[in-house]
Amino acid sequence: MRKFNIRKVLDGLTAVSAVASAASSAAQQQQAGNRESEIQETLQSEHFQLCKTVRHGFPYQPSALAFDPVQKILAIGTQTGALRLFGRPGVECYCQHDSGAAVIQLQFLINEGALVSALADDTLHLWNLRQKRPAILHSLKFNRERITFCHLPFQSKWLYVGTERGNIHIVNVESFTLSGYVIMWNKAIELSSKSHPGPIVHISDNPMDEGKLLIGFESGTVVLWDLKSKKADYRYTHDEAIHSVAWHHEGKQFICSHSDGTLTIWNVKSPTKPFQTITPHGKQLKDGKKPEPCKPILKVEYKTTRAGEPFIILSGGLSYDTVGRRPCLTVMHGKSTAVLEMDYSIVDFLTLCETPYPNDFQEPYAVVVLLEKDLVLIDLAQNGYPIFENPYPLTIHESPVTCCEYFADCPVDLIPALYSVGARQKRQGYSKKEWPISGGNWGLITQSYPEIIITGHADGSIKFWDASAITLQVLYKLKTAKVFEKSRNKDDRPNTDIVDEDPYAIQIISWCPESRMLCIAGVSAHVIIYRFSKQEVTTEVIPMLEVRLLYEINDIETPDGEQVPPLPTPGTGSNPQSIVPQSHPSTSSSSSDGLRDNVPCLKVKNSPLKQSPGYQTELVIQLVWVSGEPPQQITSLAVNSAYGLVVFGNCNGIAMVDYLQKTVLLNLGTIELYGSNDPYRREPRSPRKTRQPSGAGLCDINEGTVVPEDRCKSPTSDVKDNSFSRSRSSSVTSIDKESREAISALHFCETFTRKADTSPSPCLWVGTTLGTVLVIVLNLPPGGEQRLLQPVIVSPSGTILRLKGAILRMAFLDTTGSLVPPAHEPWREHNVTEDKDEKDKSKKRRPVSVSPSSSQEISENQYAVICSEKQAKVISLPSQNCIYKQNITETSFVLRGDIVSLSNSICLACFCANGHIMTFSLPSLRPLLDVYYLPLTNMRIARTFCFTNNGQALYLVSPTEIQRLTYSQETCENLQEMLGELFTPVETPEAPNRGFFKGLFGGGAQSLDREELFGESASGKASRSLAQHIPGPGGIEGVKGAASGVVGELARARLALDERGQKLGELEEKTAAMLYSADSFSKHAHEMMLKYKDKKWYQF
Repeated sequence: MRKFNIRKVLDGLTAVSAVASAASSAAQQQQAGNRESEIQETLQSEHFQLCKTVRHGFPYQPSALAFDPVQKILAIGTQTGALRLFGRPGVECYCQHDSGAAVIQLQFLINEGALVSALADDTLHLWNLRQKRPAILHSLKFNRERITFCHLPFQSKWLYVGTERGNIHIVNVESFTLSGYVIMWNKAIELSSKSHPGPIVHISDNPMDEGKLLIGFESGTVVLWDLKSKKADYRYTHDEAIHSVAWHHEGKQFICSHSDGTLTIWNVKSPTKPFQTITPHGKQLKDGKKPEPCKPILKVEYKTTRAGEPFIILSGGLSYDTVGRRPCLTVMHGKSTAVLEMDYSIVDFLTLCETPYPNDFQEPYAVVVLLEKDLVLIDLAQNGYPIFENPYPLTIHESPVTCCEYFADCPVDLIPALYSVGARQKRQGYSKKEWPISGGNWGLITQSYPEIIITGHADGSIKFWDASAITLQVLYKLKTAKVFEKSRNKDDRPNTDIVDEDPYAIQIISWCPESRMLCIAGVSAHVIIYRFSKQEVTTEVIPMLEVRLLYEINDIETPDGEQVPPLPTPGTGSNPQSIVPQSHPSTSSSSSDGLRDNVPCLKVKNSPLKQSPGYQTELVIQLVWVSGEPPQQITSLAVNSAYGLVVFGNCNGIAMVDYLQKTVLLNLGTIELYGSNDPYRREPRSPRKTRQPSGAGLCDINEGTVVPEDRCKSPTSDVKDNSFSRSRSSSVTSIDKESREAISALHFCETFTRKADTSPSPCLWVGTTLGTVLVIVLNLPPGGEQRLLQPVIVSPSGTILRLKGAILRMAFLDTTGSLVPPAHEPWREHNVTEDKDEKDKSKKRRPVSVSPSSSQEISENQYAVICSEKQAKVISLPSQNCIYKQNITETSFVLRGDIVSLSNSICLACFCANGHIMTFSLPSLRPLLDVYYLPLTNMRIARTFCFTNNGQALYLVSPTEIQRLTYSQETCENLQEMLGELFTPVETPEAPNRGFFKGLFGGGAQSLDREELFGESASGKASRSLAQHIPGPGGIEGVKGAASGVVGELARARLALDERGQKLGELEEKTAAMLYSADSFSKHAHEMMLKYKDKKWYQF
């Protein structure tokens, strides 16, 4: 018996993932014979390993920005301590500071492959970017002072650190130790000044003289400090607070931005008053008075050009009367001023220049603007300042993500097809230049199969993404809301009040990649079926069905023992535009008593609809209000292209629609599905009596929204204080007779429906929240024209299976243990008129079922795999014997279960609310993997987590980012090769030429021997209590948490050593640092060193 893994998860809930071994818990039955033992299971626990792969999307809550102008790498820090690095499209990297403190500033060691981060917890960290997974080499924790600003001059190893107290400390970046040289605030300001100048807001050295340091204090004082003489040369005072300072490249002028919306330009040698004062957005008053004050200018940059006027670029500074105006970036160039409106507030911006040298003409060519929820690049070289088309996948959150699905190993023609229709949707007017952030190199592509991610959004849009080989690129966007009339005002939308906002939000996506049929369910109890077409069409009348789905039959209590009426056999069809005839009498079919009745929540457009190439509406189905009660949200959905059917259910019942004939085939309350076999002996109940919300709805589309009392709750939980608790017991005995039973899983298949069956036939398997599985038989007419003329007959099979907990997923295996996928039609273009030969072919076309043993003999059997939120069962068909059973969890519940293929075999993958990810072999349900990954802290993870084939999985880790992970050992081992490289060896540009006369008569840039000033011999040692040095784990290339074993360790050692041995000869001090990094696994490193002794292995 395996030991229990006990962990404290969520509000003190002790969740135990009690996975008993298959041998002890499986209820293996003798009558199953030896057939099961014939299936050879190839998957073993060594095939599984869990690790994060890549993170896509816009960095959530960004707070800092930096750019390396030589390497052409962009870095973004966030309020949660994350670090995102971007190179050329397809090269990006995610790192995380362990403390989780906000990143306040980032500084590249330009062209050195390193980055310094300053955090809100007063720590500095040095990141090594010369490895595929950057790691921290050193950290420095300030104990007595708070860090407010950092500055690292180009090609210097001395980092200036300004603090809240107004002091400046100097850090040696190589050893990450403090110099004894300190600039104290009281020495910097005038002795006659009685007040403290405030925190340091700016530090920079004069571009032409490294020995002069410009220090900006928040109160408005600026000091030019002589580093050699250790005194202030000039002091510049202004009565408005300073936000930022920038130099002219010649070092004779600098510009300050102030809290009253003004810019002051100062001549270095004229400290008494500003040379010029500008109010970019102030209204100039006629009588010479000062302009009205404006909002603070948060940042200014001053960039020069050889050919023309300098650029002054600033954020903020708008006048106070521009209420409701969007945030702006202002570009002042000569006499022209361009005000560029942004969609979100500006966090930071940087001007990209041709040279990394501050003492040369800057030649700015673009501006990177980091917004709260977007990244914008502006082309400064073209008229009108167009933006660059952003190649990164940063628009995941354009509208909040409400659900997502992940498909690995799709048909190879799908991505080109989606790309071709999506290419027509691209906006025009972008800059014609190449994307300027172009550093790094792509990794090796070791995975060749296509992967697609589909995201559903709050505004009703659906996005298809190419996710192949750990990259992400948007392919195509579908707007589902365009089939509905838009309400112009609140009074005009009486029916959408079941959802306060986002009435078109997507809840469930059902997609058949082979046939390209797409079906979505939305929050307003609507279902839309789409066909893929490469042709543009205009639909005169949008096909529409309205379904009245009741939970009860009538007001009269049915006497005990009276059977529920049997399942009706529908007629040939009904008028698509009319309300469908009910399969049972309703309590009130009119609105005479003032109750809303027979109206849907949304109004379908009645005008012709032009449909572009891509996904085109085939049919809109809406549930309607019943006697003043709104329709309940849809909890499960399935579409099948071979049968031409779509089925959906909620906590009232189930409805099946023939989308080819546009008719409703089935419309039943959940209780009626059982017929006389209801194990709970429930009696039909009036809809107007007390209500018990239950079921399987995704109700909290937006985080933090309050779920109304009469809406469906989540399938397995109530949300309280952002944590999970079970909403009800799953045991049969304790279920209240009045509780709703929602449809939680639907699966079309071709299998044995009854014990006496001798051959498989088309059917629908239905799973409910009370753990029941019911089977409905489908009698399909022949293909071709007959399919459109004859009705589909549906009837119950009487087969009922039971599990503990709500049913989540069902799948079928053939006699060899291979997955039997649902039948599907191959995709073909529907909007082209077919010639006679094609028509004959389509008549003969049969649905495809790609089972490895589709030509099954009558004697062969199948296996149904059923996963609930508590357990999994494998049931032999047609005998319906349970041959394997596994109790997945006792104290928690499964949120997502998927039957997936991996290494030419299949397994069941589960994600539990207690944070465990587990996999089980099929059909024997042997535990193969059980790893504590992450606790379920919010509904976003619950509604977006999904597994797919080849060991891939994903979830929404923040409102703007997708985290991908793998549970495949093979992918984990190949990941290192697949990741891109951030650092590439590049020659540093030559320094600007001083010119003959400047060299002869002096002038030009003055250099400074900082080592002589700041080194220990000159300045002494810093106070030990001021800051604490912490060696980082950097350089071990993410070996932590990797697979154990000598082979794995040697491979990793070789990788790490090869990458460190790229360049030698700059700084001998780095040798010691690398020796320290290599020491943690010196045993293997020594072996590798002997083997590769000709290589210089110790280089940083």
